[in-house]
Amino acid sequence: MASTADDTNGRRRRRPRSGPASEATARADEASDPGESTNPVAETRWLNGDELAAWLANSAIMISLPAALDARMQREAQLTFFEYMVLSVLSEQPDRTMQMSALAARTAASLSRLSHVVGRLEKRELLARKRIPGSGRRTTATLTDAGYDVVVAAAPGHVAAVREYLIDDLGPQELAALRRIGAAVDTAIKREQPDASSAASPPGDGQSPAVHAASQPPADTLTVTPRGPAGQEPRLP
Repeated sequence: MASTADDTNGRRRRRPRSGPASEATARADEASDPGESTNPVAETRWLNGDELAAWLANSAIMISLPAALDARMQREAQLTFFEYMVLSVLSEQPDRTMQMSALAARTAASLSRLSHVVGRLEKRELLARKRIPGSGRRTTATLTDAGYDVVVAAAPGHVAAVREYLIDDLGPQELAALRRIGAAVDTAIKREQPDASSAASPPGDGQSPAVHAASQPPADTLTVTPRGPAGQEPRLP
């Protein structure tokens, strides 16, 4: 049975039953100003059982899947998964060149993180940076022939990992649901970051390169998505 306690006005107040959320509510009530009618803990929309189970299951995609892809990429191609993303995004461009700020947006990275990784790839001669003439500190990154060869060689292992860890265990309806879920989450995040999403690439191409299929690329480019070089990816009916 729930216990009671005297509030500051002498009235008897029912204390919530035990549990992390209810105990936090009790502490918040006891510490709050008597004149306040609400508190953040009491008004929080806690997850119900089904919502919590869905969130915990989704953590495998957010945490375990990137870690597994990264470990496999390092083992098979001597690249981190993020390095592969950077090289792959550049490979999609007609001239294999992209401004650093746009590349950061396409790979969902900060400019400082991207600059550090690009510097590491530059030392391996997989890409090259160049300052853009004019005002500001604008810089482009260009994929070299050696970098293109590396990303082409890494692509088959990437698609094999994506199939093994995610795609092949899902049926058509599950894949369709996963696509809808990913699109909904992407839209919700971009509502909070309108500038970042619009700066990444031209209109109509705001998709994340690691998740969504890109538009049909030129014949001499390789997409970051696990479809293989242009002309080899399967056609949908």
